[in-house]
Amino acid sequence: MAGEGMLEGATALITGGAKRLGAACVRMLAEEAAHVCIHYNTSADEASTLAAEVRAAGVRAETVQGDLGTPEGARKLFDDAVASIGPVDILINNASIFEDSTMLECTIEEVMANLNTNALAPFVLARAFAEQGRPGHVVNFLDTRVMDYDRTHYAYHLSKRLFHTITRTMALEFAPSIQVNAVAPGLILPPPGKDLRYLEELAHTNPLNRFGKAGDITEAVRYLLNTTFVTGQVLYVDGGRHMRGNVYG
Repeated sequence: MAGEGMLEGATALITGGAKRLGAACVRMLAEEAAHVCIHYNTSADEASTLAAEVRAAGVRAETVQGDLGTPEGARKLFDDAVASIGPVDILINNASIFEDSTMLECTIEEVMANLNTNALAPFVLARAFAEQGRPGHVVNFLDTRVMDYDRTHYAYHLSKRLFHTITRTMALEFAPSIQVNAVAPGLILPPPGKDLRYLEELAHTNPLNRFGKAGDITEAVRYLLNTTFVTGQVLYVDGGRHMRGNVYG
């Protein structure tokens, strides 16, 4: 079980764990000798390759497919994960969709798709996690822009704002046995289809005037999983961007 600075032997479910920051979290957990269940939707090959990689580090690794577009799909994912790897000690809600949309042009279907995948699916997963009746950790992936207004990704923005509220209330409702925290990345990885120039052109938008790396995120997650006296917090790994216009928030 995670805690007291020791992740060894803990079992973690990582949504969207086959690629990008999810995969980085899988590798970090394997380094800590935690067993991992890697969720994917369409990235079966990537999930299988990653599982084989971390098994070589001596930990157990399973993969489980799941569509987080509906609450039923989210619940099935958790049940399938437990059937595959056993009771879960750590839940990392990383999976999300990120598409362009504006308030005036987005459809209700787009809004609901974002709400379902980015907020309600992790809500369902976390409740299932709590129903196990075991102590543990939940780490939710937010976005530094929850403290700002992202007008070009309106449906996504709404979903992450809701997820921020869900994170805070989970911390109260799941206490004292489960700690719930979040990480809010800023400029870390370029969106799919973009290269490092995307990050370089936006580096000026944060006080540190640079962009981070996946390791910055995994170190934040590692800290949250090892602490025994932190809950309800959001770690903004964003070069200070979340303070823009909100110094005292």
